[in-house]
Amino acid sequence: MQTGIAPRFAMVAGEASGDMLAAHVLQGMRQRWPGLSAFGIGGPAMQAQGFAAWWPASRLAVRGYAEVLPHLRALLAMRRQTGDRLLADGSRPDLFIGIDAPDFNLSLETRLRQAGVPTIHFISPSFWAWRAKKLARLKAAADHVLCVFPFEPALLAEQGIAASYVGHPLASVITRETDPKAARVRARAQLGLAAGDTVLALLPGSREAEVRYLGMRFFEAAALVRRSMGAIKIIVPAIPALSSALLAQARASGMAEHVTILQGQSHAALAACNVALVASGTATLEAGCLGLPYALVYRVATLTYEVGIRLIRVKYLGMVNILGNRPVVREFIQHDATPAALADEGLRLLNSREARERLSSELASVTSILGGEPGNPASLRAARAVLECLAKPSSKAQ
Repeated sequence: MQTGIAPRFAMVAGEASGDMLAAHVLQGMRQRWPGLSAFGIGGPAMQAQGFAAWWPASRLAVRGYAEVLPHLRALLAMRRQTGDRLLADGSRPDLFIGIDAPDFNLSLETRLRQAGVPTIHFISPSFWAWRAKKLARLKAAADHVLCVFPFEPALLAEQGIAASYVGHPLASVITRETDPKAARVRARAQLGLAAGDTVLALLPGSREAEVRYLGMRFFEAAALVRRSMGAIKIIVPAIPALSSALLAQARASGMAEHVTILQGQSHAALAACNVALVASGTATLEAGCLGLPYALVYRVATLTYEVGIRLIRVKYLGMVNILGNRPVVREFIQHDATPAALADEGLRLLNSREARERLSSELASVTSILGGEPGNPASLRAARAVLECLAKPSSKAQ
């Protein structure tokens, strides 16, 4: 890239969490290069930062073994077309940044890197949690890896993979909210909730498969909580594409009149509620950074679970539990994720201020390492790492 010319970045982010993370990175990069252009695959949060989306991030919101099969042909075609377009005259970027979505991005990054396009992969695949087969793919794909957890760069360096710890953009944003009580007041006002309301939030996920496997269980658990507590407000943030499916599940469970399905606003829902049931994923880390008492829930297709359980190498599924090396939050996985079990945990937390405060304190302690120091958020640290990668040519895959 010529000095003084605003860079051209290609980016691919999958699903709502990747869109959110990429938007924070874009925000940091725009502080360094106000005139940058960015294009590829992304969602509304990225588009709000001036990103030109060729395809929506929601097209990549598929995970698991059984779940991906019906979408495989379309995903492979999209990846091929994205690569073709990025290598065509006039569209070639100065640098490509793949945001998570390793099954899509690593192959695309390898192709681009072999063609001389510098590549960054943001959010290292959890090789330390699973068998490390993806490390060889990552080494071939990325000139540099940006890590959200502090222990990852040293482990990657042992494999000859250049990496930097930048922290988690979400944690950086949340740590700016120095007064959690004031944040709750604002969030409740935004959602039309009263200060004295007892609020349970349900977050069954941002993928169609997650809603299919978890949605009804969440609503049935909420019905049991409501039967026990009576006066409780139940909120369900949903991406627009899944609102109708969630509403149908609410009706089928008899809870349609007792829940409020929000359009997006997951951060406000987490900030406003007293307790949450949260599908495994980025939202659990967001809840942890907020110090919100919650339970982690994971349920997938039987085939996906049976394959995955043989590959996983860590004791816990939730990132706050992995970071703390102890069961900070309770995990309800596959067959254990019953409506009765989820309701019992929700009621335990809702009925005990001591339990909520103890869990909030533990969450604050475990997630404190992720936000970074004031004035040096993850988005700016990521922008500096991007600058360093732009300053040197791609090493190309071997």
